Amino acid sequence: MADHFEAEIKTAIQNGDLSSAAEKTQEYLNELENTPLIIAITGEGGSGKSTLVNALRGIKNGTDGAAPTGPTETTKEPKEYIHPKNENIRIWDLPGIGTTKFKTDEYIKKMEFEKYDFFIIVSSERFRENDAKLAKEIQKMNKKFYFVRSQVDSSIENAKHDYPNFNEDEVLESIKNYCTEELQDLGFESPKVFLVSCFKLHLYKFEDLCKTLMEELPEHQRDVLLLALPNISLDVIKRKKETLGSKIMWLSAASAAGAAVPVPGLSAGVDLSIIVSCVIQCAISLGLTPGLLQKLSDVTGVSLEDLKAELKSPLAGVKITSALVLQVLTRSAAYILATTVEEGARLVPVIGTVVAMSLSCATTYKALKYILNTLAEDTQRVFIKALGLNSPV
Repeated sequence: MADHFEAEIKTAIQNGDLSSAAEKTQEYLNELENTPLIIAITGEGGSGKSTLVNALRGIKNGTDGAAPTGPTETTKEPKEYIHPKNENIRIWDLPGIGTTKFKTDEYIKKMEFEKYDFFIIVSSERFRENDAKLAKEIQKMNKKFYFVRSQVDSSIENAKHDYPNFNEDEVLESIKNYCTEELQDLGFESPKVFLVSCFKLHLYKFEDLCKTLMEELPEHQRDVLLLALPNISLDVIKRKKETLGSKIMWLSAASAAGAAVPVPGLSAGVDLSIIVSCVIQCAISLGLTPGLLQKLSDVTGVSLEDLKAELKSPLAGVKITSALVLQVLTRSAAYILATTVEEGARLVPVIGTVVAMSLSCATTYKALKYILNTLAEDTQRVFIKALGLNSPV
């Protein structure tokens, strides 16, 4: 889809129609902003479906807004949960088919399977015939599904007590092979099975599940999901930064036709409204708003004060306002000007051509890149602190 918009923008530029180019750019950004993603979580009762729903939303079990959880099936009817980072992402917690009175075809009709973009089928022990029936019906609808073996952390702890020569990698491989063989016996040639602990998403194979989704989802949905994911690794943070960086190119192009707000110390104006909007999105995607930092503290047990101690950017961990952003830009004016090279903007294919059309646009681009870099650095430090990791060399 981006290629389609790039072609239209390029044509508008070649025709000297900057206003049309900026309009097309804004249209593309609006599509990005409003892309829906609807995820279904299903599986047997007590397998940890609701805990996975909470984990995907970065929410601790039992806290405000969390899906109810328990050792037995707590989901009696389909329940929708809105992602706190993006209201266009809806995660549905579905009752397991084995815990309902419906036959498979009735279940699929009642649960409205056609509306979901992809399915995660969860089991805490073994995948059963009902799981296979669901997967096969999903296959018939040409939709994606993924098998998640949950509560792996409990299995690892049990194995430590059961085997004197315990080896975690061997236990994990054994669990995966067992689940894979079960599903093969149920009729799946090459099932995708991911080992997950919903309480420790950074461990085991949750990141592999995320990488698979990034490969298989359409472009817009891929970016939407990536930016909403919890920060489970430094690599995910890096990819978020890259995705946000790509959006900055489009935002800078959109500012070509916008009114600029002069910033003291800068020789050209910058589009303050675009910058403020982008800073807010960066802070949300990177998990640096006050509310998201509190949720991270709840999940990890690291105090909010300790997490905030890792923040250096004045735009992290606070409410973003135009006045605050303007203050930061004013203080950083010398750096932004020194690194704003109009010719350098031309290196960015197509979008860079638009950016280079005005020094104001180039300045907006450099200001946003500067802010994104500082916020991403804070995110890395917070992530390392939250998980008790050693800083990368």
